[in-house]
Amino acid sequence: MATKVKHIKKKKLGNYPHLMVVFSITLALFVIGVFGLLLIHAEKLSQRVKESIEMQVYLDRDLTEVQRVRLQKAFAAKEYIAFQNDTAQVRYISKEEGAKAFLDETGEDFMAFLGDNPLRDAYVLRIDANHSSSAMLKSIKSDLEEIEGVYEVQYVESLIESINQNIRKLSIILLGFAAILVLVVIILINNTIKLALYSQRFLIRSMQLVGATSFFIQRPFLKRAAWQGMASGILASVLIFGLMHYAYNEITELQLLRNDEQTYILMGAMVILGMIIGFMSSYRAVRKYLGMSLDELY
Repeated sequence: MATKVKHIKKKKLGNYPHLMVVFSITLALFVIGVFGLLLIHAEKLSQRVKESIEMQVYLDRDLTEVQRVRLQKAFAAKEYIAFQNDTAQVRYISKEEGAKAFLDETGEDFMAFLGDNPLRDAYVLRIDANHSSSAMLKSIKSDLEEIEGVYEVQYVESLIESINQNIRKLSIILLGFAAILVLVVIILINNTIKLALYSQRFLIRSMQLVGATSFFIQRPFLKRAAWQGMASGILASVLIFGLMHYAYNEITELQLLRNDEQTYILMGAMVILGMIIGFMSSYRAVRKYLGMSLDELY
């Protein structure tokens, strides 16, 4: 009975290093996954900001209906106009609609004071996200102002430049942190696997002494490391999936930044990364012990 209990305890202790490896890799991959989610949502936010850029095109006075329709078709044919459901995002606002909107927002009826409506008919053009840089927007403004019948083109230039600068800074900072984090995780997992294999260094030496080849000795360790990496990647992905849905339920606005395709790619990459890091770390550790003398093993 005592021998059986001792055997069970020994078996549990023997599994402990492997469980620690899985736990450590899972934790490291989970941290990478959280950071990956931040990058995905930051990119989606950047995309939505770019897709919301609009230009107001004010028209000359006394244009006929035919001229106005011709202008609308000319705007819609421009390559920098955004499309939604195969429809060009070109919206007409008459001067009467503009006056009503001003009255609704401010409560002031300037037409009663002036006796006339000084506003102009206008088109609101939504710009494609691929043409959202400051230089491109200036070029678009110049192009639109050259069209006959266009009086003036306006957009919030300072705000767009500020948004573009902040997006660039945020992207650089996040990518820098991501690179540092991946490096730290690789070192952490590598050291964890080294420690797990340390207890088996004499087993490796014994297999060498009975004539086993290096490949034969490495194969079970590499296979186990790959399975540990896969299991860790799957566990980390499950945790990320749960965290993501919890955040969406608590903060419904985050649903606007949801990108399931990239999230699933991230989860798949975590599984592959776990397998690769586990395999390579185990390979290096086993190779190290294979090259040690008996004195060095002690």
